[in-house]
This record gives sequence, C-alpha cells and structure tokens, in this order.
Amino acid sequence: MGANAVRKFHTHSIPLDMEDIARDWDKPIVDAGIAAKASVIVRVGTLDLGAGTGSFRVREMMHRIAYPLGVHVRADVNLTDIEATCTDGRNRITEVIDLPTTGVNTERIWLLEHFADWFAVNLGKSSMYHVQSKLSEGVVQHLDERDASQYSADLSKKIREELRSAEGGEASEDPVVEAMELAQRVNTLKREAAEASTADSKAKAEVEAEVEASRSLNDDNEEAHQLLADELPIVPVESRTSDEERFDEEEVFNGDSDAVRDRVAARLAQRDAHERRQLGEEGFVDAAPEGGARANKAGRVHQPPKGEYAEHFDHVGAKPKDAKHRGITVRQAHERLDLIERRKPLYKPWFSGLASAIACASFVFLLGGGPYDMIGAFVGAGLGQWLRRRLFAHHLNQFFVTFVCVAVAALACTGTLRLVGLFDPVALSHDTAYIGAMLFVIPGFPLITGGLDMAKIDFPSGIQRITYVLCVILMATLAGWMVASIVHLNPEGFEPLGLNAWVNGCLRFVFAFLGVWGFSVLFNSPQRMCLVAAIIGAITDTLRLELTDFGMPAEAATFIGAFLSGILAFAWRSSVRHGWLPPHLGYPRICLTVPSIVIMVPGMYMYRAMFYLGGFDTINALDWAFRAFMVILCLPVGLAMARVFTDKSWRYDI
Repeated sequence: MGANAVRKFHTHSIPLDMEDIARDWDKPIVDAGIAAKASVIVRVGTLDLGAGTGSFRVREMMHRIAYPLGVHVRADVNLTDIEATCTDGRNRITEVIDLPTTGVNTERIWLLEHFADWFAVNLGKSSMYHVQSKLSEGVVQHLDERDASQYSADLSKKIREELRSAEGGEASEDPVVEAMELAQRVNTLKREAAEASTADSKAKAEVEAEVEASRSLNDDNEEAHQLLADELPIVPVESRTSDEERFDEEEVFNGDSDAVRDRVAARLAQRDAHERRQLGEEGFVDAAPEGGARANKAGRVHQPPKGEYAEHFDHVGAKPKDAKHRGITVRQAHERLDLIERRKPLYKPWFSGLASAIACASFVFLLGGGPYDMIGAFVGAGLGQWLRRRLFAHHLNQFFVTFVCVAVAALACTGTLRLVGLFDPVALSHDTAYIGAMLFVIPGFPLITGGLDMAKIDFPSGIQRITYVLCVILMATLAGWMVASIVHLNPEGFEPLGLNAWVNGCLRFVFAFLGVWGFSVLFNSPQRMCLVAAIIGAITDTLRLELTDFGMPAEAATFIGAFLSGILAFAWRSSVRHGWLPPHLGYPRICLTVPSIVIMVPGMYMYRAMFYLGGFDTINALDWAFRAFMVILCLPVGLAMARVFTDKSWRYDI
C-alpha cells in the first residue's frame, strides 16, 4: 500500500503553484505571470532535451522562447534533467524537470524550431531561422498533419506560386509574399539606387531604405531584423548616430530642460503615429500636424526617441501593436506543445527494421565486408531493430533492451550464414559479419552532442552523455562477446574484395548514402531530411575512406570528414536562408551532421577491444580500445571546429 502511494506521488518535475498558471491560462502570454511563462519556457527545453539534442541547444531554445516574453533564464542542463530559474525582473521561479529516459527524435527538434519562430513572430519579434515566417506559422498551426514535412513542402510551393503571380502583376495581400518579393528585388533596387539622380535626394533615400529592408530579410543583420520585427522604419546608421549625438549634447548642456523633454515627447508621438499608420487602425484620426508630431495639452510638440534607447518607450501608445501581437495565450502555446509531444513516430517498427537492415549492411560493406557478410548483417540488424522498437513501446529499461536485441541480432546473423552455408560452404567462414548486425545500437547522438557540450565547456552534461554512451557500448559488446563465445565465433576481420579503385569508390558513395539514410530513419527524420543528410554523408564518408586508402591516418581522415560535414550542413542551411533552396528544406544543422557522421563511428574497433578483453588478451584489447578512442574523439572535434568557423556564438567565449 505504501509503495503504491509513493509511486502515485512520484513525478518527473517539482510541482508548481498551479493556481497561478490556471489563473493565466487564457491570458495573452506576455501578460501572464512568471509561473505561466516559465511553464512554456521550461517545457520547450524539456521536449528538446528529450529529443536527444545537447545542452547548448536546449539553452538556446529556452532563451529564444524567453526573449520575447522579457524573461531571463539560467538553466543547468544534463542528460535527463533541467534545473531552470526564470525571472522577469520582479518575480523569480525555479523549475526542476527530470526525464525518465533519453532518446532521439529529429522530427521533434525540427518542429520545435518552427514553434520558436512562430512564437517569436506572433509576439512582435523577428524569426531567427526561417525567413518566411508564414512557413513556420502554417506548420505550427497544422501539427495534426501526419506528415508535417509534406505539409511544409506544399505550403512552400504555394508561397512560391503566389510570389510568381505577384511578379506577374497580380496583387497579393499576403505580407510574407510581399516580403519574399521584396527580397527578390534586391539587385534591381541596387541598380536604381546607383542610377538615382543626386538632385532628387528624397527618391534616392527611399530606394536605399527599401534596399536595406530587403537585404535584412536575407542576411544575418540582427539589428535590421529587430527593426523590421518591431515595425519601425530602418534609419541609416550615420543619420541615427548624428541625431543621437545632437540629442546627447543637448541633454548634457541643458540637463532636464523643457527643450529636451519636448524632443523626447515629440519622438514618442511620432512613433505612435507611425505604428498606427502601419497597423491601419480603422477609425483612427491622426491629430498630428504635417510634420509628423502631435501637440500635447501644454502645446509642446512630441516625437518618439530613436536609436538605442527607443525600445524603453515601447509601452507608450502601444495598444494597436498589443492588439496585434498579444494573441498567443498560455493555453494556445501549451496546446501546440501538446501536439508536438504526442506525435507518433513517423515509421512503423517493420519499416524501422528495414532501414536498420539497409544501414548495417551498408556499414559492413564500408568496413570491407562482402555479399555474404552484408546478407547476415541485413537479417540480424533488421530483426534486432524491429524487436527493439517493440520492447521500447512497453517502456522497458534501455540497457536491458540493448543487451537482448544485440544478442538476437548476432544469433540471427550467425544462423542466416549457417543456413546459407548449407548451399555454399564459403559462408561458414564469415565469422565477422555479426559485428555489423550489432551496429544499429550505436548511440551516435549522445556521443556527438556530449563532445560538443564539452567543447562549449559544459563538462557536467558532456561527461554524463559520454558515460551513457560507454554504458550502451558496454552492454552491446558484452552481448556480442557472449554470443561469440557460445557459438564459437572468431572474428578476424573481412577478407579484401579486390575491386577496382574506381568501382570501389562508386560503391562506397552508394552504400554511404544508403547507410546514412537508414540511420536517419532510426532517428525519426522526415524523408526529405533523411535524403539531405544522406547526400552529405555520402560525400564526407567516401572522402574519408579514400583518404585512408591513400595512406592518411584514420584519425586525421575522420577529422576531415566530420569537419566537412559541418561545413556542408552550414552551406545547405545558408542556401535556404538566402532563397537559393526552397524554405521547407531549412533543417537544424544537428539533424544533418550527426546522422552523416554516425557511420564513421568505429564500431569494429570497439567490439574487437571487448572481444580481446573477454579473452584476457589485454595488450590487443588496449590497442583496439585506444584506436577507437582516437577516432571517436575526432568526430565531435571536427564538428566543433566547423561550428567555430561558421558560427560567432561558437567562435567567441561570451
């Protein structure tokens, strides 16, 4: 009786004051209390952590949700828990979340990125990753779609068609389409700005302002994005600087004079009038004179301040803007997150098993195996992954499931080769194939994200992830060693195939593509994401193997392959942001890089180390263990170096 009571009371989070959240449930979230705001912020982080991403990305996602709410977050993120303190400057609350287990779900990582952009745009801020905010809006509003990737592609196609029709002269009232059209006109506007007559300075300034607005849609100019998001006119830096200097000089010499107060009030009135005109409020009568200012009761002319401190006056006369940007309630945010959390896996257990079979058979070829080895790995890995999915559906312990499924996979592979040996005795000598059948349990995501966390000097999270990886590998190799001992297997490696160098290179490209595609399916990636990751992986893994054949150490070749994967993922993402690729293909980098380099993990090295350790051959065991360690070390280091070269937040310790 007591045990049941404890079990019923146990939860994976410290309970909050639910009355605070219930009271604000139907309020606009920007007007809600700190408890309701924190519930959304921490829940987004929890979903991202449960999807397998690293602590650095979890913190980034929580900050993206907290920023438009005016909340500061300090979070400690580990493998399965988050302790986050949120404050809005007046109140503070701490939430502690503890997940029962960990896993990988790249579709959820992708959907949470869309959610963060949808959330920010609807609260009056700019989107960070998706230039066309309507794409995120559509995806988040249709999370009940079985295939969100297909809906995203259809919506992207519709947006492009509307853009083409708008270019053909048909009017479009969609602001997103108009923004896309504006971005496409950058080169034309540049020419117009260059050819504009210097005599007509007003027309030239308007063209240049439009160029700046369109450029901000496609580059990383954070200030321009912020100005567009807040619906303010973009002021050239030179003009703004000189205006601020004059304002500062007057404030210094005149102190709190009436003239300074008049200028501040006049700027406020001008900002208010501009926002009302932008929103097109019906029935609004602008009582300001032609100069854009408006007189107060004392007859003073008021204009809003510009520049660095303008955001501190956002609350003045902001009702029209509030009416537009405060539409998301606490209930709506949680309902969207409910749909993301409760989405079923994209693939059935049988399809996941098929993908595992293809991935491991391809892995065996890349390791040097032949047709018989590939057949055995295909059968063993397919059956093992199918059983793994079925057992996980019953919430069984991860390490127990890993041991059982690896043992089943190894036995199925060995049994298949014994059966084939009845017709061709050569198959009986392929004792190494069962190692390939075990590779579907390689914990690639925690392995890579653990290394990346340590690169960001987050050692608690990184060490926990690496420890988890070692535990999974230990259970897998222990199960494989026990099967080998029972059926008397002696894995000595694969026999050379003797293929032509060009034929071998082409086959490596094909099987690297298939292998990365299969692992992406295991990570629950949508098919388009799988194909993009497979293209990157086929290029980088083929290059790695060719460099090894030319005499380069395996560690150095692995580093180059991982580094190139990071660069290619960045190039793909940038191409989407600049409009060179369709917007629905803008996937998170981690969802492309990790599947593309998982196939570089030295599973053969790790198993042979365990095999020799089981036979108390410590010299060979240490030799293979250190080889595996050096190759594994180069994988996250290569990705981290690519991030340093392409991401300012990784380049500097700030």
